[in-house]
Amino acid sequence: MPTHEPAGYDCPFCRLQRGGHDDHNQPGDVVAVTELAYARISPKWWSANPGAALVIPRGHHENLYDIPAAVGHAVWDLTQRVAVAMRTAYDCAGTSTRQHNEPAGNQDVWHLHVHVFPRHADDRLYEQHRSTRWVTADERAPYAERLSAALGLPRELG
Repeated sequence: MPTHEPAGYDCPFCRLQRGGHDDHNQPGDVVAVTELAYARISPKWWSANPGAALVIPRGHHENLYDIPAAVGHAVWDLTQRVAVAMRTAYDCAGTSTRQHNEPAGNQDVWHLHVHVFPRHADDRLYEQHRSTRWVTADERAPYAERLSAALGLPRELG
């Protein structure tokens, strides 16, 4: 499959695993780590769905097309655990997941990741796609603590 990441791409998800961080990628955002995947609070939220999470393979895989089966299973297993924990931790009415591939599929980070959204009655998630905003690490922290506690998994990427 063709690659879309530019030459010399500095992947934010890989950088976070190496200990590098910036305003949008903080170690405290990580809520669970397994051998092949990790989950973190997303730095960008839809207005009615705060605390959304991302589930990410630990190895660099651009999209769904090239991910090894064992890694894909690990990502999906952790996605399920995050969704179940989110229902408890956030007292939300449900969850939604989505994943994007290639520019035409709205992929904007060249490392596979699955979005897990807390859902609430009449939140209009799919109508609010233009109302996203970057949130601060301080805004993300309480959601990370609640979700991590509900998951009960290690949080260290090291």
